[in-house]
Amino acid sequence: MKINNIKAWMLAAVALISATGCTNELDRYNEEKLGGPENFYADFIAIVNPLKSMQRGLQSDYQLYPNLSADMYSGMFSTATQFNGGKNNLTYYMMDGWNNRIIARQQDIFNYSIIIDNAAKNNYPGIDFTATFAVKKILKVITAARVSDSHGPVVYSKYETPNPNGTTDFDSQQNAYNYFINDLTAAISDLQHVKALPDTENIEDKSTLQKADLVYQGNIAQWAKLANSLKLRLAMRMSYADPAKSKQYAEEALASPAGLITDNADNALISVGQSELSFIIYSWGDCLIGAPLMAYMNGYNDPRLPAYAIPATDNAVQGQYIGIRQGIDLLNGKATYGGFSQPQAKSAVGDYFSATDGKLKLFTAAETWFLKAEASLRGYAGAGDAKTNYETGVKQSFGEWGKSADVTTYLANTTATEAPYIDPKNAMNNVPSGDPQLSTITIAWNDTDPIERKLERIITQKWLALYPNGPEAWAEQRRTGYPILFKIRKNDSGGLISTDEMIRRIPFTTDTKNSLFNYLQAVQTLNGPDTGATKLWWDKKP
Repeated sequence: MKINNIKAWMLAAVALISATGCTNELDRYNEEKLGGPENFYADFIAIVNPLKSMQRGLQSDYQLYPNLSADMYSGMFSTATQFNGGKNNLTYYMMDGWNNRIIARQQDIFNYSIIIDNAAKNNYPGIDFTATFAVKKILKVITAARVSDSHGPVVYSKYETPNPNGTTDFDSQQNAYNYFINDLTAAISDLQHVKALPDTENIEDKSTLQKADLVYQGNIAQWAKLANSLKLRLAMRMSYADPAKSKQYAEEALASPAGLITDNADNALISVGQSELSFIIYSWGDCLIGAPLMAYMNGYNDPRLPAYAIPATDNAVQGQYIGIRQGIDLLNGKATYGGFSQPQAKSAVGDYFSATDGKLKLFTAAETWFLKAEASLRGYAGAGDAKTNYETGVKQSFGEWGKSADVTTYLANTTATEAPYIDPKNAMNNVPSGDPQLSTITIAWNDTDPIERKLERIITQKWLALYPNGPEAWAEQRRTGYPILFKIRKNDSGGLISTDEMIRRIPFTTDTKNSLFNYLQAVQTLNGPDTGATKLWWDKKP
């Protein structure tokens, strides 16, 4: 579906909602004078269902995005499938028909937001939906940040305000990040306001959110923690591009009374029902585990390994945990590499990739502690001690994956490093001991290490803890250079993307160029050509 066409049918749906049965529900509500909100809200679909759709939309078309781009570029996943004859995103040949889903999914989610706005205005005037609208705002930030971290410029602040000629302008990534921070700050304030109200106030808002919330089941305090934790994430993403604002925003988040997600009980996981990865991995066989992830976990003898991956079934590597290197000649595809390790995600709270009760990871406690560890390295006020934060991050990750009993021994390991990678199918793909593509970073904290080595240790463990959140892992790898990943062996970009520099962003697609989004204006904000080699605004590390 072409960009902007979807907006037309969404707005038509708004008109339909406004013209149908919800008015009768409002009349019944007025008659009951809040006497039976449970009955009223049983049919409150004009807001509840679109808000659910905003959450579920974050995993729609998952194979095309992020699985066949950010997931793979992060080093966490790979494939044995020879898509497009083996010439595709993984070999830096940008697949227009895959990458157009990034903005298309944003449109779906933002248009559901418009439906909610219109339903509240037209069908339920006078009802205060402060908390519901704050959650909607947080979901929009999550969505737009993923788009921006893929493309750079993003249609955000002007999404509903086109130019007189009908085009809609992009925000530069720099401006977008400031809008994201401002909107998260406003959402935190709104959620704290509603949380402080007596239980007898805003019952409509609280009931609506409870019915629509696939993350926290209406827990307003936890949504405020998520918003504040996201603010810290985005603040740290700006660390090289705008150190002053990074410090300001991070310190605001660290000092906020809303708190942060510091314990696994507050982890933000969307209950999506059937995880799309369940059939991408187990039915289609199109997604296997990434070689870098297994190399680090094998080298570290990481206790989380059996929770992350399934042992290989191929006779040459049977019983081993071995991934596939990205961007290689796959030879005969699945016949050659299909028996390498499959991903899984068996956490302490269940199977993230379940076909019936899957979870989509938005944010977990481990990430907060690693963000705080980096913030302390940078001297940000309120960040605490780097060593304590780092070790707590590892402990929270082990708790998430049900491995807490093993964490003390793991953190004391002063010698283990990433393992060499040996490909029994093609020795050209080997990464032997001493290769500069292998990291020498160890696990145990060392206060005498230089700051850059401490940063590599923090980000490497953060990357391991982020699994299976490929988009966030890829963004952090580009920002910091860590973890050190294997470079592609087969570059089909036609010289547009450097093998050594690796891919830095995903170019805009034909759909965007032909849409009513102002593509030419977006390119002007890129500070480089619209290719996979142009660095994003926050990608400024020397």
